[in-house]
Amino acid sequence: MSDTRPYKITGKTGSWEIVIGLEVHAQVSSKLKLFSNGAASFGSNENENLDLLDIGLPGTLPTINSFVIDQAIKSGLALNAKVNNFSIFDRKNYFYPDLPLGYQISQYKEPIISDGYIDIDINENDSKRIRIERLHLEQDAGKSIHDQSPEDSFIDFNRAGVALMEIVSHPDLSDWDEAGDYVTKLRNILRFANTCDGNMQEGSLRCDANVSVRKPNNALGTRCEIKNLNSIKNLMKAIEFEANRQVSLLESGETIAQETRLFDANSGKTRTMRSKEEAHDYRYFPDPDLLPLKIEEDRIHQISKTLPELPAQLKERLKSQYNLGSYDARVISAELETAKYFEDLSEGRDPKQAANWIISNLFGKLNEIDKSISESPISSKKLGKLLDLVNDGTISNKIAKEVFEEMFMSSKEAKEIIEEKGLKQISNEDDIEKLVDKIILENETQVNQFKEGNTKVMGWFVGQVMKLTKGQANPGIVNKIILKKLNN
Repeated sequence: MSDTRPYKITGKTGSWEIVIGLEVHAQVSSKLKLFSNGAASFGSNENENLDLLDIGLPGTLPTINSFVIDQAIKSGLALNAKVNNFSIFDRKNYFYPDLPLGYQISQYKEPIISDGYIDIDINENDSKRIRIERLHLEQDAGKSIHDQSPEDSFIDFNRAGVALMEIVSHPDLSDWDEAGDYVTKLRNILRFANTCDGNMQEGSLRCDANVSVRKPNNALGTRCEIKNLNSIKNLMKAIEFEANRQVSLLESGETIAQETRLFDANSGKTRTMRSKEEAHDYRYFPDPDLLPLKIEEDRIHQISKTLPELPAQLKERLKSQYNLGSYDARVISAELETAKYFEDLSEGRDPKQAANWIISNLFGKLNEIDKSISESPISSKKLGKLLDLVNDGTISNKIAKEVFEEMFMSSKEAKEIIEEKGLKQISNEDDIEKLVDKIILENETQVNQFKEGNTKVMGWFVGQVMKLTKGQANPGIVNKIILKKLNN
């Protein structure tokens, strides 16, 4: 395990170290909210999923959702963390239009989960451990909408009271690449555990980044917090800009103001939102309507039995069961859907061939249309049939790539495309031998070059056959016949 990467920023005064801590807000996969019977579903009509508590009506009292507690415990175990037998819910006081209670029920000094870690890959051989300080539960706020009217703002309270896990890392991250790797790995772990769907487009997973810079090994610098980053790409861009902004200020003799900032994805810049609050600004105190949460060891033990295979375990299994290299195993194990697609595709086939087609061909096309593997127009079953046609000699690997492109565009079966376009591989040795005889007869110069020891000219002969057959001749048979003829 390694903790070193080259410094990402070199200014006028030399290298600068970036210090990053992340706060990830992950919505708990649950049908109901944290303390009410309001639905926690996404995409409902505005203000449809409301319970009386969600809008702060007098006399309403919170009742804890036991399933959410189990989901938090499961997440903590998946993050190699300690489940605390005793934790407290606090009131975090602040006033904002989309917070109907006037406070948020959260956890402060006594969270449900503490002291975990995630290992991220630095390269093929090295990893880095990122410590997780805590995971605590809290309510989400509603959503203010400012773009529906030039004069008024609107509020949708559907999200108010939805259960969030706030997962706080130690400041162990050293650059924007590590930050992206960490959130990617965290998101995948939660998705494998089925405790958060990780859908950043729907707001199920959001991130705040605390960023500071310093000269290597100096005391920590003043940090700025970048709020509400809703994609891994934006997270990385925001950190890169903010770190460079701070270095530029310090090298100009200015100071860094501790503040909360927002990232503008259009300009690629961060801007001031407000001065940074401290814990005392929120006037935390234990919620008088909720008893302390006491979790028995037997409950933790029973939940631990429900943990599925997690990404790190899956990666090792792919290496041992399918003999995949570290890179292929890491890519395949990164997403649950990818792993399932691979295992379906590799059944009865060469696993390395399956992994190569997914990583080198399928991912490239999916990236072009910004789709996930679960949205692929080519199912694992369809791709498997294409690989079978390569392996039984019906088409060459080169032709298979052409067929794959057509499959991706049309969603047709491989066999149908091959028949329509007449792409079936020519494997009849008599037909190929006639072509080879013709080429040898008409190209005495190249024949003599081969006989004089220039074996590279062999490739030229193969190319001529492939040209005449429009790439449909079986390369193995072509090579065998040419070699036999030239050596006579």
